[in-house]
Amino acid sequence: MIIQDIKTWVVGNPPPQTGGRYFIFVKLVTDGDVIGYGEAYSATFDPHLTAKLIEDVAARYLIGRDPHDIETFFRNCYSSGFSQRPDISMMGCLSALEIACWDIIGKEAGQPVYKLLGGRVHETLRTYTYLYPQSGSVYPEEADAVDSRNVYNDPEMAAAAAVACVEQGFDAVKFDPAGPYTIFDGHMPRLADIERATAICRAVRDAVGHRADILFGTHGQFTAAGARRMARAIEAFDPLWFEEPVPPDMPEVMAEVARFTSIPIATGERLTTRSEFARVIALRAAAILQPNTGRSGGILETKKIASHAETYQIQIAPHCYCGPIVGAANIQVAATLPNFLILESIKTWDGFHAELLTRKIGWQDGHVIISTEPGLGVELNEAVCDANPWQGHQLHLESTSTVLL
Repeated sequence: MIIQDIKTWVVGNPPPQTGGRYFIFVKLVTDGDVIGYGEAYSATFDPHLTAKLIEDVAARYLIGRDPHDIETFFRNCYSSGFSQRPDISMMGCLSALEIACWDIIGKEAGQPVYKLLGGRVHETLRTYTYLYPQSGSVYPEEADAVDSRNVYNDPEMAAAAAVACVEQGFDAVKFDPAGPYTIFDGHMPRLADIERATAICRAVRDAVGHRADILFGTHGQFTAAGARRMARAIEAFDPLWFEEPVPPDMPEVMAEVARFTSIPIATGERLTTRSEFARVIALRAAAILQPNTGRSGGILETKKIASHAETYQIQIAPHCYCGPIVGAANIQVAATLPNFLILESIKTWDGFHAELLTRKIGWQDGHVIISTEPGLGVELNEAVCDANPWQGHQLHLESTSTVLL
């Protein structure tokens, strides 16, 4: 069996763009006409350029080769251009292709991918969802930039959204109330940021009581000193985690925050390969890791990250602010992990995420229902991809260039 052909899509995500502005998908075809689908979680460059990079990587290291040779493929990509270090753009490309290879391997074997990774240890997978506005922007940085009430700045609206999620079946909800992300992070939170975050945490906790965990999200927004101030303010509401309190490039600094607060620290959506995660683990900088299979190095690399974490009693909560193929890959890995904690769900995998698949990801009572179909357990609806090309100029996620004073 060899990989014979490749196709990529950059698919525009219709408003409200839940899960991102666009998704980057790849399709691999073998000489036996077995099809595998993958997805890249890559936001650094124009997505059409990323799609071309994926095609270049495939041409160099995958076309004409056996998709089973995952280790060799990884080493070729990791060492490409004599780099031999984590490269976030290369790993996004590799991850998409590696996921597609596993989809092929599973289909050829007639088994779900989790069967080929040691078998599943969970019957279902607990999930959480973001609190999303009923209409308008789903981006906290955009919502905060306008003078309007929304779930990111209004305690009453956040509490109502949390209750709606709990009534839907979720027992964990996540929100980012600490203000806009900026290219100048980490910064010191303003008193207004602390007061707003505290008020929203209090309102959500009062509304859901003990029916749901609350997950406090930031995106590397603070200095260590600023993160300690924020942690002290929200600690009384017992969040399940304080996510990425400082920028991800210095786990030594994150470890300072972890030692200060009783709130578990979570991080990992912007990290790639076991090399970067190993620094977090060694420094005890986080109790929860959040690899995204569309960026971390793919399915096998994520399994290795999780296995390393397991030896330190660190749990895994796969990240997924992207499309349903990464979601399906996360599910296949998570099903096998003794140290799995919780899975990010894009709502209940409904809406456009369901349209992108020939059959939606199963979800019931706050849990993902793990597919037993071969491969990833999902199939991309190519007609929907063809009908929704991305034509915008913005990146998947963006930060404000304003200095917060």
